[in-house]
Amino acid sequence: MIYDSILDTIGNTPVVKLNHIAPKKQTVFVKVEAFNPMASVKDRLAVAIINAAEKSGDLKPGQTVIEATSGNTGIALAMVCAAKGHPFVATMVETFSVERRKIMKALGAKVILTPASERGSGMVRRAEELASKNGWFLSRQFENEANPRYHRNTTGPEILKDFADRDLNFFVSGWGTGGTMTGAGEIIKLARPETQIVVAEPENAALLSGKEWTPHKIQGWTPDFIPRVLKKEVADRFVPVSDDESIEVAQKLAKEEGIFTGISGGATLAACFKTAEVAPENSTFCVMLPDTGERYLSSPLFEQISEDSDEDWLSCV
Repeated sequence: MIYDSILDTIGNTPVVKLNHIAPKKQTVFVKVEAFNPMASVKDRLAVAIINAAEKSGDLKPGQTVIEATSGNTGIALAMVCAAKGHPFVATMVETFSVERRKIMKALGAKVILTPASERGSGMVRRAEELASKNGWFLSRQFENEANPRYHRNTTGPEILKDFADRDLNFFVSGWGTGGTMTGAGEIIKLARPETQIVVAEPENAALLSGKEWTPHKIQGWTPDFIPRVLKKEVADRFVPVSDDESIEVAQKLAKEEGIFTGISGGATLAACFKTAEVAPENSTFCVMLPDTGERYLSSPLFEQISEDSDEDWLSCV
């Protein structure tokens, strides 16, 4: 297929059945957002915000764009801005993976790191300060309605189309901005009210469940505030997951299904498995996998993976 721009390849990601690690007597499909051009669901958010801002006139030709990001949104915005001729600046907490910084810089972005002690709200404040000082366009992913609107127009309808001739009992998503769970969840519930929307969140920062925020390893999920675009009422249930089980499930998915996702993807699938334990038999699940595992090579997800030769292994064969 021939496209006029890399941006035209965003969306229409595949839904894949799990054949080896799904719970018995349950059917689990995963929507693999790594098939987007910059390998995450945030490509949708980025193109939505920039297109809407250009259309409204809030973003002028050649104007610099800035955003606070854990990485995937920044990478997506760096791609979109490169394709559209806007310089891009990211503010990012210093603890997020090095791969994300390098990818953004490779796409021409500038990356400003903020102290871990200031949490997610610190990087947001820094972006606001720089936008105000320099006259840059602040994309405001956590409150920009273009974010969930794009998921209403693309992600949700894609899922409904793919499941048009089969059951869809549960849709499972995590939340970072809340755009996916809100936008896609609303459309799925509108068309299929019987489908339950399951929202996964870190057990160490289960804000929607009424808990306090504490540090966790699920990068891209759950800043230390509830974003304005997130509609809690869309969810039917909230499922907390631990860092360890999120990492374990992501590793298992790669080794036994050949599907390479990050910690957040493992966390979402872990929430699906927990839900499957109490769901009726022969239920069908659609689980969002937000990104690729390549974003996490320096993270705890793959800290046990060696760069050395496996020569010693041959002696055991």
